[in-house]
Amino acid sequence: MKAQDIYEHFHPEERPFIDRAWEWVVNAGDYHEVKLTDFLDPRQCHILTNLANRHPDAALRLWGGYEAAERRRALIAPDYRDLDTEPMHMKVLSVVSDDTQIAELDHGDYLGAILGLGLKRDKIGDIHVRDDGCHVIVSEDISPFLNLHLRQVHRVSVLTDIIELDQLKAVSSAQEPLNLTVASLRLDGIVSDVFRLSRSKVLLPIRAGRCRVNWKTEDDPSKPLKEGDVVSLKGFGRFKVLELEGVTKKGRYRVKIGKFV
Repeated sequence: MKAQDIYEHFHPEERPFIDRAWEWVVNAGDYHEVKLTDFLDPRQCHILTNLANRHPDAALRLWGGYEAAERRRALIAPDYRDLDTEPMHMKVLSVVSDDTQIAELDHGDYLGAILGLGLKRDKIGDIHVRDDGCHVIVSEDISPFLNLHLRQVHRVSVLTDIIELDQLKAVSSAQEPLNLTVASLRLDGIVSDVFRLSRSKVLLPIRAGRCRVNWKTEDDPSKPLKEGDVVSLKGFGRFKVLELEGVTKKGRYRVKIGKFV
């Protein structure tokens, strides 16, 4: 089988990743090679899992440092290897400060400071923000660089340390609850209500490919959303459809949303 054979199941922009991922799978199954990837988002993990399942002699392990990790590294290897014992080469970057303003920093501040040092997003796993600092799961190979050079986040001076995964203080992403009543479950309608934008203002970014549903680009404004969908609009944030709570007497849908903050 060739990667091209499954293109029809995925978005055109995902083809370069499909090609790379299928090469990893083939090299593992046919040529006994082992590949440890950088951090993948949930959509990429889904694609890679789909491809690995199509090869009888390839095995896959996905791990992001803790059970509920969103971003995970993949280990692709021949199926006779015990992947649970293989090292995944991750560390935790601990960020602290004596400045009380550290409590005001958010996910974007930490990510921006790290990427501002010239690093790629692929080297960074989940980011756990607390009032007293932050734990960032990172690829082991960049941990010394970050420990040496990350000295400021936004306008707050910080100190860093590299610790092991078993010292990670995981934090669940905070969500602001929203209860909406909408005329339909269309993507554009719910996005406009969540971000308080006019319908016309959300149509352009959606059609321009700046919206993702479950980490997959979605350019159809009329796509109906369902429970569990995670939606992001570049520049505005993201939310999750927590629950569809039924229909009102006037035929409108009651929807419970969790807006990530």
